[in-house]
Amino acid sequence: MAKVCKVCDKGPKTANLVSHAKNRTKRWLYPNVHKMRFKYPNCSKVHAGTVCTKCVKKGKVEKVLSA
Repeated sequence: MAKVCKVCDKGPKTANLVSHAKNRTKRWLYPNVHKMRFKYPNCSKVHAGTVCTKCVKKGKVEKVLSA
């Protein structure tokens, strides 16, 4: 599954994992994305893809239940 939001293009980013001895190693931070069927509020066409939970909470997309 691609870890990129289809609505806002939010994707993985890198950060440092810092130990107690201040040793730094690279790590990945992934967004909270879910695969779902959705539609935009001003459109009736149904799309499918990965959407981050912030876009769902903000109302940028509406979740479509399979019927």
